[in-house]
Amino acid sequence: MSLFFTKRKFQTYSKESQHKKASELLKSLYLELLYQKSIPTDDFENYKSLCSWMELDDVAPSLEKISERYHLHIKEACINLNEHEFLPKVEHLDKSVADRFLDIDIYLDNIRSSFNIGSIMRTTEALRLGRLIFASEMARPDHKKVLDTAMGTDRFQTPQVDANFIPTKTPVIAIETAENATPLYDFTFPENFTLIFGNEEYGISEKYLKKADHIVKIPLHGIKNSLNVATAFSIVGYEIRRQLRANA
Repeated sequence: MSLFFTKRKFQTYSKESQHKKASELLKSLYLELLYQKSIPTDDFENYKSLCSWMELDDVAPSLEKISERYHLHIKEACINLNEHEFLPKVEHLDKSVADRFLDIDIYLDNIRSSFNIGSIMRTTEALRLGRLIFASEMARPDHKKVLDTAMGTDRFQTPQVDANFIPTKTPVIAIETAENATPLYDFTFPENFTLIFGNEEYGISEKYLKKADHIVKIPLHGIKNSLNVATAFSIVGYEIRRQLRANA
């Protein structure tokens, strides 16, 4: 990557613009090192020139150090990144063989946020929780924002869309903040069942609450009586896997 500006021109830019341009160059260096295992000498010298002009120390040519410096530039440029916009990482810790999915149907009752939906997809695959079923009013599984947040886990699961979902796996367990709900740590999950989560504003619809054999809540200790639905899903999902770990 060639520099398209001189020191004099670069120093006419605002501090935020300088950091933005430095982040763009550094990202290209990171990708070269990640995928090609080396950084072109000329490009690295270009970045060192920017460091000199910005009165920054040089950065070591390693993925970790380049990533740290990249996020410093992003911060100083006042850029907010979503997680799917982070630098790609080495996936040597990913497994080539995964545990099987549990025998659970998971119905999402009209969750509104595409980012929450994608996060739930990611957690479902990571914990291999079961089969996801979307209400038809929701963003579809192939929606861009859903896929961005799912972080590639769409390749390993196929959520279904059902306009009139009827639970077939019993019991039906609803996660809701009702007064008569059983605390999560007092509830024993069976080996197969239907799990229902409601939307961010009104929770589970009356239609599906009436179908529930059990209502379970996450005990909270603060003033607020609710959690983000994707966060709540992760907590419940981990407890399900903890209890059913013998099936892994």
